[in-house]
Amino acid sequence: MTRIARLIRHVAALGLVGLAAWAAAGPALGAEAYPLNDDPLTSGRTAWFREAKFGMFIHWGLYAVPAGVWKGKEIDGIGEWIMNNAKIPIPEYEPLAKEFNPVKFDAKEWARIAKDAGMRYMVITSKHHDGFSMFKTALAPYNIVDATPYGKDPMKPLSEACRAAGLKFCFYHSILDWHHPDQQTDFPKYVDYMKGQLKELVTQYGPLGILWFDGQWVGPWTDQDGRDLYAYVRGLQNDIVINNRVGRGGPGDYETPEQSIPAGAIKGRLWETCMTLNDTWGFKTNDHHWKPAAEVVQKLADIASKGGNFLLNVGPDAEGVIPAESVRILGEVGKWMKTSGDAIYGTTQSPWRRHPWDGRATVKGKTLYLHVFKWPEGGLQVAGLRGDLVSVKPLDPAVASVKHEWAREGEGEGMVLHVAVPEKPDPADTVIAVTFKEPPGLDTASLVIRQAEDGTVALKALDATPQGDRIQYESDKDCLGFWLDAKDWVSWDFVVAKPGEFEVRVTWACDKGSGGAEYVVAVADQSVKGKVEETGSWTEFRTASLGTVRIEKAGKCTLAVKALTKPGMGVMNLRSVLLEPKR
Repeated sequence: MTRIARLIRHVAALGLVGLAAWAAAGPALGAEAYPLNDDPLTSGRTAWFREAKFGMFIHWGLYAVPAGVWKGKEIDGIGEWIMNNAKIPIPEYEPLAKEFNPVKFDAKEWARIAKDAGMRYMVITSKHHDGFSMFKTALAPYNIVDATPYGKDPMKPLSEACRAAGLKFCFYHSILDWHHPDQQTDFPKYVDYMKGQLKELVTQYGPLGILWFDGQWVGPWTDQDGRDLYAYVRGLQNDIVINNRVGRGGPGDYETPEQSIPAGAIKGRLWETCMTLNDTWGFKTNDHHWKPAAEVVQKLADIASKGGNFLLNVGPDAEGVIPAESVRILGEVGKWMKTSGDAIYGTTQSPWRRHPWDGRATVKGKTLYLHVFKWPEGGLQVAGLRGDLVSVKPLDPAVASVKHEWAREGEGEGMVLHVAVPEKPDPADTVIAVTFKEPPGLDTASLVIRQAEDGTVALKALDATPQGDRIQYESDKDCLGFWLDAKDWVSWDFVVAKPGEFEVRVTWACDKGSGGAEYVVAVADQSVKGKVEETGSWTEFRTASLGTVRIEKAGKCTLAVKALTKPGMGVMNLRSVLLEPKR
């Protein structure tokens, strides 16, 4: 189809009003128009998102005024939910607008902080659940221009500062609204109001990168409503990217796990973990539980190794200042990104599901990036690689060169790369760039867990395949943790050369007050059951035998550990399962 034909079809679909909005905010006339059913995994519309990997989330609104305290009492929960958590009536919450005067807001400074951190896009709250609009809207006086002494629209200069800094500018917008009366009494009318505000956002601030929806759980909202809203927004700006929270199920371009990192890539979907730097999204005076920069770097590497993006939040205060500790942490992350960002930007997921070292891996073109969080004493050993090696070097010049050996480990099992411990490794993540003549390959056969010479089969947490949304490997504890959902489970594939009867020994930890979970270990059509006893903490591990199983034939086996009940906070922290042959 020619460009003119595509344009005519698009104009017919939009009508005159839609055309005006599209011309103002969307692609230039004659540019490529993306169909509504394009595949986000491959579409040119999402190419920038797949390349960017790292973005800044900003939760900023009236809730920054009380900053977690109401009538002298500290309110539990996240800062932007104070209206709900403190049960503040609308007439008492509205006057906060008269106290909101962010005279220290500096759009260029915010954009600089994000850029210097190595971030490529910014998502800011245009309206959160409290219903207050942080932009100039003609549809309600309850907004930062008309209701506050500040009297200006901060989104205009911020959008301009982001673009000048090379950042994609994006909006968060809540479907849920605790303030607007029509949400409770006349929902279709409220939806019209919401669409009107979205049109203002999409058409008045230049082309947007993302519209990041939230609050889709509000009672009347349906999945079909989400699909309709998705189509409406794409009609205003055809190349915009929209998250999955536009609806209750299928719609949207990517998934949004919150405050957690999935155990692996989300099959068939783009995804982005959103996470706070401390414990809250909106500013709270007394929340000082900051994540160290090294932890942020490792989380970013973990997410990139699974093909995801990382949207990291800051919560500015009521004066418009991003907390100093946030700026400090992001500055440290930015220093790492300046030297090692090539191992993040534009990369694809790791060839390993579980990494045989404390770290992660990413791939870009002909280069395999090895992220090493903690160096093994004898250096790094990576088996099963295939290809003609060109170079092995650290990305950070401060690490200097590294000694390495490249040799065949076994016939038909690829090559093994030995990298010695550098003299000055990065304490957070040392990245070793391994470049080949062609895109690197991996001989997965060399990574199979095999029975030891003495007949034992050691199934370690690091080698497991977590199944589910929450359970994941915790490198600091060397265990499978975050087993907060009883539906999650874990498995290992391994090869037995000497079948027979085996004793099943499990090593676990469980905090006080969270014991009592029942679980089953299943292998070779047999199973044994266990009950999780408290060990004193999540880091005090204990080993016990559950009984015996018999493996009749040599060859490949799968062992699975599944929860039957979860009376406490979590099932357990699982470090290993050992199959020990009966003598």
